[in-house]
Amino acid sequence: MTMSGWRLRVLAVAAALAAGGAQAQTVKVGVVLPFTGVGAEFGQQVDRGMQMFLKLNPGAFAPYKVELVKRDSKNPSGAEAKTAVQELIAQEKVDILAGFIYSPDAIASAPLATAAKKPMIVMNAGTAWITNLSPMISRVSFSMWHSGYAMGEAAAKTLQAKTAVVGYSDFPPGKDSLDAFRRGFESSGGKVVDAIPMGGPGQVPDFTPFFQRAKDRKPDVFYVFVPSGDHAVAVTKAYAALGMRQAGIKLIGPGDLTPDHKLQAMGDDAVGLITAHHYNADLDNPANKRFVAAWKQEYGAGATPDFMGAQGYDGMAAIVHVVRTLQGRIDPDKAQAALKGWKYADSPRGPIMIDAATRDIVMNEYLSELVKVGGRLVQKNIGVIPAVKDMCKELKEGKCAQ
Repeated sequence: MTMSGWRLRVLAVAAALAAGGAQAQTVKVGVVLPFTGVGAEFGQQVDRGMQMFLKLNPGAFAPYKVELVKRDSKNPSGAEAKTAVQELIAQEKVDILAGFIYSPDAIASAPLATAAKKPMIVMNAGTAWITNLSPMISRVSFSMWHSGYAMGEAAAKTLQAKTAVVGYSDFPPGKDSLDAFRRGFESSGGKVVDAIPMGGPGQVPDFTPFFQRAKDRKPDVFYVFVPSGDHAVAVTKAYAALGMRQAGIKLIGPGDLTPDHKLQAMGDDAVGLITAHHYNADLDNPANKRFVAAWKQEYGAGATPDFMGAQGYDGMAAIVHVVRTLQGRIDPDKAQAALKGWKYADSPRGPIMIDAATRDIVMNEYLSELVKVGGRLVQKNIGVIPAVKDMCKELKEGKCAQ
């Protein structure tokens, strides 16, 4: 990936400000994403989503200038992201921090954002209590509780499941997803009969022993959280190889299980999989149709945005709102005030808002089933839960109560 020495200058308007011919104010945004390593596909999705916003909204920053200064977070440990953020703050003097695919990256970076008073816009990391770690953090992506709790309720009420096993990647978002699903499922009358940690987010593990354990418990549904991408493809293959569908066990999960850019690689093994999530490329709304069509035009007919691409797009919309509201001069407290209660109606995922109390996103959750249409896998919308808040904070669960 060419990034011109990790620096990409985006000129919204090159003209001078009207007053006295002074040059337009430049806002520097430090973007921390994995451009190499296991998460490179995820970083590419967010990065492309940001670029797609600029392509479809070329005058959005006028009359100001924005410079995106990119750094590679490389792996999910948090250490590389922390070093990158330190460089962006101390050497690049950025005004805003953005990106953060993995929760450990956002968690490690939060104290730096607080100390330096830099607004930090999280475009993916989904551990619920991340926004509690710094008053400088706002999130335009999701909490694992958005989809996990919704899927728990739907599993009991819509799918009529009585018992469930949960399999999860053993890092903070996975534990969050477990807690969220269990709370939603059991509050709706179901029972989680087993919870199985299934390795970490780095390398794709052999899921066979974990799935065999789940099969042996004979639940109605098997709820799985993995960090999307190749993990998700491996999940459907293990599910099929062990004959779990034939055993009467339905595979369900958050939308991380059905990444749009990997969907066709999942094949017939994925047919019937049911997820709850805030975005898929098959959503039928004008903003998403425009987004997907432009993405394919820019990156190829076989390229597809997934939820991370949509989050990058919305993250840029949030940055535009801050820059224009503050007239290009980024005061950290005023930036956070501008984001609280911000509403955006033109997101590919439908209307979104930043909750003024939690600085977390409020958005629709879509219940979808994978079906095959014309030889392709398609996410068929079978239900919508509107204006979903982060239930971890609403219920004051664990660290969300702090």
